[in-house]
Amino acid sequence: MPKGKVALVTGASRGIGRAISLALASRGATIVAVDMLQETNEKLAAEIKAAGGEAIALQGNVTVMADVERVFAEAVAAFGRVDILVNNAGITRDALMLRMKDEDWDAVLNVNLKGAFLCSRAATKVMSKQRYGRIINIASVVGQMGNAGQANYCASKAGLIGLTKSNARELAKRAVTVNAVAPGFIATEMTDALPEKTRQELTTQIPLERLGSSEDIANAVLFLASEASGYITGQVLAVNGGMYM
Repeated sequence: MPKGKVALVTGASRGIGRAISLALASRGATIVAVDMLQETNEKLAAEIKAAGGEAIALQGNVTVMADVERVFAEAVAAFGRVDILVNNAGITRDALMLRMKDEDWDAVLNVNLKGAFLCSRAATKVMSKQRYGRIINIASVVGQMGNAGQANYCASKAGLIGLTKSNARELAKRAVTVNAVAPGFIATEMTDALPEKTRQELTTQIPLERLGSSEDIANAVLFLASEASGYITGQVLAVNGGMYM
């Protein structure tokens, strides 16, 4: 388990990012919570501290290089190192391709893919010197199988899988592993907003007959962040209830 490690999590304050942060903290990791929503981010850090853990909340936009460099510099200044990076920050701007606006394509690719690239590049500078690191990218089942109305999101997550494999090859010699977790349909604020009929239709596509939980994803991240995964790199761990095999 990641006891004593420093973990930087993007999109940390809600949903899957929050579950990942709490799970890592419960196993003894120090959390650097990065999010645009500083109020909820600070609440997360306070919750971790109240439970006996250690955390700081840093506001930052993963698409802005200066912000990314700043949060990594602040993390290193506070704790001396960054051992684990979880690239979780992501957005959706769904529409059928014929109706998709250029700005919605750009926004999704910028946050979901460029953001992960910028954070991974910043992490590489730190982890290469340490000769140790775990980079975990949160991809998606739709990046593997596609989904109507999500051309931008699917492209960003498929690109993230490619980035994972390329970076894994580059960083292996520095003892830095790079892997991805590809969630299926997960019960979050986003899916809670769907009509009940739509939720039921989604469930029929899943052999395990339920939506996943944020904790299901957090458990996969815990494994990839641990010493038990030390000989695993460049892989995509599907956590989708059998929806895509």
